[in-house]
Amino acid sequence: MNVTQDLSILSLITQASAVVQVVMALLAGVSFMSWYYIFRKLYAVKNARNQTEQFERDFWSGGDLNRLYQNAVEQRHDTGAMERVFEAGFREFTKLRNQKNLEAKDVVDGSRRAMRATYQREIDDLESHLAFLASVGSVSPYIGLFGTVWGIMHAFRGLSNVGQATLASVAPGIAEALVATAIGLFAAIPAVLAYNRFAHDIDRLSTRFESFMEEFSNILQRQMR
Repeated sequence: MNVTQDLSILSLITQASAVVQVVMALLAGVSFMSWYYIFRKLYAVKNARNQTEQFERDFWSGGDLNRLYQNAVEQRHDTGAMERVFEAGFREFTKLRNQKNLEAKDVVDGSRRAMRATYQREIDDLESHLAFLASVGSVSPYIGLFGTVWGIMHAFRGLSNVGQATLASVAPGIAEALVATAIGLFAAIPAVLAYNRFAHDIDRLSTRFESFMEEFSNILQRQMR
């Protein structure tokens, strides 16, 4: 068997020791899951940003709040995060405003609390699976390094049965061990990049939601006068 054939990627994977193969399979599975969540989160964040921009245009165009609320209720399954925050706040405002024993401040505070609760649920939903991407980015290189160390140990133990150690005899064992590190980096790098990007985008959306809640609370405060 020649060295070129031994050093092909497929051959290195199939001829690796059982422990290294288990490490490679684990990293391949983790990489597949991270890419799955990356594409899902990419769509979710993009959709949330587009829906937020659309609702902001509708809200600040000077339309009637009751009509916006009715549209949000009727299209609840298709509305964006900010629109659901608005719906929760306006529903609570309408309910509390009809109670005569409450002051204006209490009504607005109740509406703000309703918006805050919905806002937290929406942010939690957007941030789902980010912890998984962060874990993949931080742990995968070490898992790959474990496979590499184990593979190198296995390669050197195999040299004890060889009369004369040459590069041709040791290279395949070391190369198959290094494949584990390569797979670990392949899993980690996209996960880290995706996590940082999504965390930044979600943080910007969170800031827009909080600004909207404050501005909408001011509008409700003026309506109570």
